[in-house]
Amino acid sequence: MKATLDCIPCFIRQTLEAARMVSTDPAVHEQIVREVLRWTGEMDLRIPPPVMGQRIHRRLREITGVEDPYRAAKEQSNRMALSLLPELKAMIDTAPDPLITAARLAIAGNVIDMGVNGTVTETDVRRSIQHALEEPFTGDSAGFQQAIANARNILYLADNAGEIVFDRLLIEQLPPGRVTVAVRGAPILNDATLTDARAVGLHEIAEIIDNGSDAPGTVLADCSPEFNRRFAAAGLILAKGQGNFETLNDESRDIFFLFKAKCPVIAAHAGVPVGAQVCMDGGGA
Repeated sequence: MKATLDCIPCFIRQTLEAARMVSTDPAVHEQIVREVLRWTGEMDLRIPPPVMGQRIHRRLREITGVEDPYRAAKEQSNRMALSLLPELKAMIDTAPDPLITAARLAIAGNVIDMGVNGTVTETDVRRSIQHALEEPFTGDSAGFQQAIANARNILYLADNAGEIVFDRLLIEQLPPGRVTVAVRGAPILNDATLTDARAVGLHEIAEIIDNGSDAPGTVLADCSPEFNRRFAAAGLILAKGQGNFETLNDESRDIFFLFKAKCPVIAAHAGVPVGAQVCMDGGGA
C-alpha cells in the first residue's frame, strides 16, 4: 500500500506524541519535528507508510538515546490485557463458534495502537470488545475457517503489545503444533517484541520468532533471512494490524488480514468504513 498526502499530518502528530513521551525538552521536540517536516516534503509517496514510521522512530531513539520509548506503555498494556484474559476465555468457551469468537476478540485487541491513539484505556478496549462481538465481520469468515483447516502450517504476524494477549486467544483455537508467531525484531512504537510475547505466555503455546526488523509493519526487504524463509514456507499467513496490511497487501501469498480499520486512508484502501473489524482474504493479491 502506498502512502498518501493524508499520511503526512499523521506522521507529524505521531512524531510529536512520541517525542513528548520520551523527553521533556522542547528543543528535542522541535528538532525531530523539523526534521520530519523536511523528510515528508521530500518523501516518495510510493512507499508504504510504515517505512517512514521506521525512519522517524529510529531518529528519535538516536536523538534521545532511549532505546524503547514505549516500554512502560507496553508493559501497562500487557498487564491490562492479561487482567481481562479469564473473562475473554469464558466468552470463547461458551460461544457457539469458538474460532470466530476468538478472531473477533483478536481484532478487538487491535484498538491498542499507539501509532493511531497515544492513550488507550481499559474503557476503550472494553468498548472495542463489545463492538467486535455485536458487529459483523467485513470479510469472509467461512473462507477464514477453511483456510485454517487446510493449512499445513501457519505464520501468525503479531502487531502490538497488549493486543498479543487477544492474539493468544485466537492462537489457542488454531491447530496445535502448526503455528509460529512472529513479532518485531526491535522496539518500534508499542509493537510487540520477544520480551512482550514471553511476558504474556505466547511461548507456552507456540514457537515465537522475531522478524529482524524495527519497522511498524512487515517490510520483507528489511526482515532477516530466517524470517523471509519462514514467510516463504508458510502455508497460511495471518497478519494482524494495520501496519501489516499496509506493508503486505500487495504480496502474492495466502494471507488473511485481521485488523480494526482505525484510519480513513486504510479504510478507503480496504473498501471498508472506519471502525470496521476486518477479516480480509489477501487472495494472493
